[in-house]
Amino acid sequence: MTQQFDVVIVGGGMVGAVAACALARGGIKVALLETHEPPRSWPGEPADTRVSALTKATQNILEMLDAWPGMVERGVCPYRDMRVWDASGHGELHFDCAGTPFPQLGYLVENRVTVAALWEVLAGLPGAVAVVPAKVVAMTLTESAREIELDDGRRLQAELVIAADGRDSKLRTMAGIGVTGWDYGQTSIVASVTTRQSHRFTAWQRFLPEGPLAFLPLHNGQCSIVWTLSTETANANLELSDEAFLVALTEASGGILGDMLAVGRRAGFPLRFQYANHYIAERFALVGDAAHAMHPLAGQGANAGFLDAAALAELLIAAQRGQRPLSSPKLLRQYERWRKGDNLAMMAGMDLLNKTYRLDSPLAVSLRSTGMNWVNHAEWVKSWFNHYAMGLRGDLPQLAKARPCW
Repeated sequence: MTQQFDVVIVGGGMVGAVAACALARGGIKVALLETHEPPRSWPGEPADTRVSALTKATQNILEMLDAWPGMVERGVCPYRDMRVWDASGHGELHFDCAGTPFPQLGYLVENRVTVAALWEVLAGLPGAVAVVPAKVVAMTLTESAREIELDDGRRLQAELVIAADGRDSKLRTMAGIGVTGWDYGQTSIVASVTTRQSHRFTAWQRFLPEGPLAFLPLHNGQCSIVWTLSTETANANLELSDEAFLVALTEASGGILGDMLAVGRRAGFPLRFQYANHYIAERFALVGDAAHAMHPLAGQGANAGFLDAAALAELLIAAQRGQRPLSSPKLLRQYERWRKGDNLAMMAGMDLLNKTYRLDSPLAVSLRSTGMNWVNHAEWVKSWFNHYAMGLRGDLPQLAKARPCW
């Protein structure tokens, strides 16, 4: 027997779960497919290795979906300052929330916290079904639907399929959508660390010759690190003992938080610049990392995915309300136009920054240090950067403006 839905979403991570919750709130019958049920709690476990810096726009989306209270209950950490400096030069930047209408620049949140809260909301929405475990083995296009076949023989049909299954999206390949991009030759090491000095609710980032090192404050007093290195160096550091790794990390940090005292599980994530050549196909759309993968130095990848999900949900809910097809080429093209340009602009900016800070000539170091210091003393420029980094820019979806779209 084939189950019928309006929309099937493949991938139950943060972005897929946001899309599912928003669509169900808007009266659309949606199925969310994931390979495993995410945990709702983790008593006594160390911090998750995956942490995201959530912007004000993203917070608005999560509040509108009623997920934010569950996230606060599990643990979120505001950051009120951001300090950035160049280890090779004399440039530095300091951003703080004093120049904004808000008491913080954003929040650092473990990915599992966001996922757990969204799945909790999803469970209470009558129009939503979570299909777990679900491994997609085939996707076919019929005259009036997309059909998904699972490895256990189950079949699901929907007017539209949304792929939220990550950078190496299997669904994107099944839909025949190619990608453009390149490997950075860099790998980010992520882990939670205990530092001798308090993080002071500040996000710290030091640009080093091989890539940036970021210390992101966590609600338990630890920091989450994102240490970007050449892949060769990163792999060597992943093989170090905890003691040797902490010594290397202390040296790389320039002592900004004192000695590194302890480190949790380490993981390495190879970096790639990549975008889907198209965000859409017939009765099919991409969101999040399935559509774009950007350098993590400004922590904007997850936020871009949340905006994708909110924008697509808004268009689909409006179509449903107007009794129009959910998979019309016009609607899907509108989604692609809405999100692709903003995403590419952000990706290009991150790519340029990464390349700029990998230049090691004395002239390049001097020029970028001068530029950083000029920005640091130009309050109107810093205000613009703050506004942009908080996601409060351009043509935002209604949910990102803290307004309902249903």
